[in-house]
Amino acid sequence: MNNELFIICFGTAIALGLVWCFKNLPKEKWQIIGSIPVKKVVGNKWQGINFTYYGFFNANAFALAITILFVLLGGMGIPEPAVLMIVTAYLGVCMPASSLIAKLVEKKSFTFTVAGASFVGIIMGPWLILLFDYISHMWIRVDLPVIPILASLSIAYTFGEGAGRLACISFGCCYGRPVCEIHPLFRNFFKKLSFRFYGKTKKIAYAGGLEGEQVIPVQAITSVIYLITGLISMYFFLRGQYPFAFMISICITQLWRFLSEFFRADYRGNGKITAYQIMSIVMVIYSAIILSFFPLQYPVRPEIVIGIKSLWTPELIIFIQAIWIISFLFLGKSHVTGSNLSFYVIGKNI
Repeated sequence: MNNELFIICFGTAIALGLVWCFKNLPKEKWQIIGSIPVKKVVGNKWQGINFTYYGFFNANAFALAITILFVLLGGMGIPEPAVLMIVTAYLGVCMPASSLIAKLVEKKSFTFTVAGASFVGIIMGPWLILLFDYISHMWIRVDLPVIPILASLSIAYTFGEGAGRLACISFGCCYGRPVCEIHPLFRNFFKKLSFRFYGKTKKIAYAGGLEGEQVIPVQAITSVIYLITGLISMYFFLRGQYPFAFMISICITQLWRFLSEFFRADYRGNGKITAYQIMSIVMVIYSAIILSFFPLQYPVRPEIVIGIKSLWTPELIIFIQAIWIISFLFLGKSHVTGSNLSFYVIGKNI
């Protein structure tokens, strides 16, 4: 009962948050969170470095995904040091991969791709867990079950990317096709649910020339699909059905990624079928093959209350906060926008 109640409350909180974000984040003021003066230009004018809500929401997404991972694995009784080892290694591999793969596919230096990072994470996942299993067995005498951990990682990824799409809405990237260009059968439907982005520094404006245009809200659709999938997968995980939870999260997220590319208007590489679409299909096939290599049954059934209690340690709280700060600085510093700042004294307040 505790597991089901948690999922209902968590899902309700997510739904309320999404409604607010979909209404407000396309507006101009929700792109730049702040600017720091770094170089004086002339007089009292300074050149600034911008920090964005893109970094803020992505940092939230990273923190959410890691928290969920700790809750799920903590609910299974896997010790905190083993989970910390897994999280640190995955972040060390996937965060650089998000930039490297974007450079290879999109030929741009200051772009990030969650698709590329998740692809690397899934491909390397089973073998990293086997390595960690060997280390943890020697270090703390604990065995790490591959499929349950893969399932928890895929669920954490699903929630993380679902929440991370809010960053794309705030920055105006990963944008959908104009409603006026789609088939008439869908045009009336998306006219009611479309996004309009405002602000010259939004990517949809400077890269796509679509400021103020009705576009398919592909980021919002992705966010809803992923977060619902995360809740469903979490339910099966908490029931101890680990292979099912793993395949639900992988199949739905990656098949939607394949389909969603057809609704997007931003540059995704050359060809009618993009590299990201190929990666998504490979991930589904690879995940199905992986299930044949490892034991599918694991006797421990998670308990959500135990998992939540496992969060309340100073070390873990500081670790999650540190990940948030690193993620914000890594993804929030804008390389494609600039600012000019000026400072003055308010005479009447002296």
